[in-house]
Amino acid sequence: MKLGVIADDFTGASDIALTVAEGGMSCVQYVDLPKTAAASDVDAGVVSLKSRTIPADEAVRQSLDACEWLLAQGCELIVLKVCSTFDSTAQGNIGPVAGALAARLGEEQVMVCPAFPESGRSVYQGNLFVNDMPLAESSMKDHPLTPMRDSDLRRVLASQTDWPVSHVPAQIVFQGGDAIAQALPTERCMVIVDAIRDIDLRAIAQAGRNRKLLVGGSGIAIGLPENFAASPATPRWTAVTGPGVILSGSCSSATRGQVATYAAKAPSRQITPDMAMSGGADADDIADWVLAQDTAPLIYSSAEPSKVLEAQGRYGRDPLAHAIEGFFTDLTNALLQRDIARLVIAGGETSGAVVNGLHTDAFHIGPRIAAGVPMLRPSNRDIGVVLKSGNFGGPDFFAEALARLAAS
Repeated sequence: MKLGVIADDFTGASDIALTVAEGGMSCVQYVDLPKTAAASDVDAGVVSLKSRTIPADEAVRQSLDACEWLLAQGCELIVLKVCSTFDSTAQGNIGPVAGALAARLGEEQVMVCPAFPESGRSVYQGNLFVNDMPLAESSMKDHPLTPMRDSDLRRVLASQTDWPVSHVPAQIVFQGGDAIAQALPTERCMVIVDAIRDIDLRAIAQAGRNRKLLVGGSGIAIGLPENFAASPATPRWTAVTGPGVILSGSCSSATRGQVATYAAKAPSRQITPDMAMSGGADADDIADWVLAQDTAPLIYSSAEPSKVLEAQGRYGRDPLAHAIEGFFTDLTNALLQRDIARLVIAGGETSGAVVNGLHTDAFHIGPRIAAGVPMLRPSNRDIGVVLKSGNFGGPDFFAEALARLAAS
């Protein structure tokens, strides 16, 4: 293994795994910390953690354990994969984890860039933009778990770490990888690097040729396979047919639109906070209902941010999140007992809950459905899975994903 990735959620892990696989590297997405060595033909390993919103000290511990495993497999470069909207809690966990990994790897300068131009995420003058909006003016300002109220990544990161935070502006990035490398400070620091185009991300990869740690979204991996002499390729896929279902817990504006589009033409059932907290949503009953439908149905807890905040006020944020995620884990178990074949999941926390229900230790990476969203096949069963970050995909993504899983 040459390239190791530590991802702070499951959708982000599949996102960067797709980027690496399309770059021509043999890539496997592992679920949590692997218990055995990687196969000898794996070029890149992505360790999927669920560490974005857990206490910072636990996120650091899990990430360091993942780093040790990746180093033991022979990895020459470690990438800390964070969300392209850089969302985290006020206490971290990007800064604390990046600092701990840098200390372990002996890295004094850490380049940080969450840009993903294909999905509308760009960094300019140290500020993160979502399409044409500053991050703090986008829908991320109302995220129920990690609201982002500051677009300046220098301030965001500086609030999470005692490392100095520096900046390489676009004017230097446009000059290429050597210019970026020469512009890095000589003292210990984390460095926000601007990027608005894929070519900028390739320049960052060139600047990172001799680095041991990079921090960013999946876009930061666009140029990394070239550093390991890989050539672009399309991952292979064998069609998966049979019953399908969409499970959605994301409250992003994009996913809410996708829920409305799909629910207008297919059976759907909503899991409300009251149902989740009272036990009124029975996983076995709903699984029976899913398999009885002629069209793949939608089960969703997605809701307007204001309604989510109101429910969090009544039940508490963590107890409510635990109840909803527990329901989706139980539902996944029940669906597998009934031979579900295709699972399309929307939302990072929901994806983590579903992966728990799958009881798999790894995913093989298939072709893309949309930017940042590949088809996945669990290592322990012949089904098709899609893990979608909340803001990814077009209005008709759910129907498109189900159809792609069933196509050769």
